[in-house]
Amino acid sequence: MINVLYAGSPEASAKTLEILIKNSNSEPSTAFRICGVLTNAPSVQGRHKTPVPTPVETLAQSYNIPVFNPEHLDTPAREAVAAVKPDILVCFAYGHIFGPRFMALFKFGGINLHPSRLPEYRGCTPVNAAILNRNETTAFSIQKVSPKMDEGNLLSQEEVKLSGKETAFSLLNDAAAWGGEELTRILTDLSKTMNLPEGKVQEGNASYTSMIKKEDARLNWRESALEIDAKVRGYFSNPCAWTQNSEGTLKILEGLPVTEEEALSLINGAPAAQKIEEEKRSARTPGRVSAFVKGKGILIECGTGFYAITRLQKQGKNEMDYKSFMNGSRNFIGSVLD
Repeated sequence: MINVLYAGSPEASAKTLEILIKNSNSEPSTAFRICGVLTNAPSVQGRHKTPVPTPVETLAQSYNIPVFNPEHLDTPAREAVAAVKPDILVCFAYGHIFGPRFMALFKFGGINLHPSRLPEYRGCTPVNAAILNRNETTAFSIQKVSPKMDEGNLLSQEEVKLSGKETAFSLLNDAAAWGGEELTRILTDLSKTMNLPEGKVQEGNASYTSMIKKEDARLNWRESALEIDAKVRGYFSNPCAWTQNSEGTLKILEGLPVTEEEALSLINGAPAAQKIEEEKRSARTPGRVSAFVKGKGILIECGTGFYAITRLQKQGKNEMDYKSFMNGSRNFIGSVLD
């Protein structure tokens, strides 16, 4: 029996953990079990400052799995983890560096699910980077935990084609599903052989990602519609792409790029009350709300092309589709987003 300490925090990581839990203990001869979970401490949310546990902690508690959420992996934290006798660390989106004294607790070391084609996009935001850079392909990787960030040998890597419609949320969840099954295979093999393969040394030029700040997700309407679309998808659902109008911040949750030709055809076919005046159309104004087109969205002028917003959220309000938004925003057409 292999004892696994699982480390992770967000919703996607909880998805991988649930797959591992459901696949564990299936056959006594090739068994592993989740002996504990390491996750971030509950975060304070809402008006009443209520501590909210991570999705990984919530899931672990539902299966009566011991949970550890120390602020630091210090001596008391290491002693608490050691008490559940873990053999291997499995990590996905935990967000902290593991020091040598912590890693010494694990007979077989640690393995980490990283949603990129390592050594490409090392760091904490690889799925965002792949979408923002409009890559045609990416990959999901499982690597050994190493002293340096994301430099461990590769145990598995799967090529992934990108359609150009993925969001950071959906791509991360795809990685979580693949990772759950692939980690199951690796742990099952480990329980049979009691030996973790050496793995393959990463090859190629390394690139790195960094933490995303709210300002990074602010839309610059002077960019092309394709770049705007990549930002909306790449920053979904945290921190969410955003812009401003006279009423405050608008989060842009969904939409699609529209070519110049198609957009002009849609605008010309729209009722007069749902588009800007004809004399204004010849002068491009990035960020201007040009038309409301049923079946397509709210058309915004970009540096090149148009972007059709289909789902958005006013500051302090619930998210809504573009039709509901326009019902309460009579003066939106002709305004300029910044």
